[in-house]
Amino acid sequence: MAGSSEEAPDYGRGVVITDDWPGYDLNLFTYPQHYYGDLEYVLIPHGIVVDRTERLAKDIMKDIGNCDIMVLCVLKGGYKFCADLVEHLKNISRNSDQFVSMKVDFIRLKSYKNDQSMGEMQIIGGNDLSTLAGKNVLIVEDVVGTGRTMKALLSSIEKYKPNMIKVASLLVKRRPRSDGFRPDSHMCDQ
Repeated sequence: MAGSSEEAPDYGRGVVITDDWPGYDLNLFTYPQHYYGDLEYVLIPHGIVVDRTERLAKDIMKDIGNCDIMVLCVLKGGYKFCADLVEHLKNISRNSDQFVSMKVDFIRLKSYKNDQSMGEMQIIGGNDLSTLAGKNVLIVEDVVGTGRTMKALLSSIEKYKPNMIKVASLLVKRRPRSDGFRPDSHMCDQ
């Protein structure tokens, strides 16, 4: 209820898009003309993405507290979501009574070659992961599919003994072969 002093319930799953969701009619939105004829509906409006990203930032700050954060952005897909999330985190920090320092680094994960799983994951880029020791690490990913790649990344990072690891994802796919991995924060299930 708006204006209530009660805390909002923690749904934990984010926004859920059901398999039978028809989306929003295109006539409700403006979109670039070069997409005319290519789109049938809008699945997730931009405003919902912005609002949900801001809420994720609040949840992350609540979880991590007033501690410095090392953000590890998983490229290529996670770049825009990461940039928006970090901007919201910075705004929260600026408007609080204690400054939270954030550093951002970028990695790419390679677990597929020519659409075939290689059986192992390569971490490409990023600074020396040993610098994560004792840090509060926030991994930002665009989509979590089966969860196997994220579990492998977490296993690799845990070797360096960070203080805390949290995972934020824009989307989580419902997959029949999922291993059950769920990010700590995500925008929606699809």
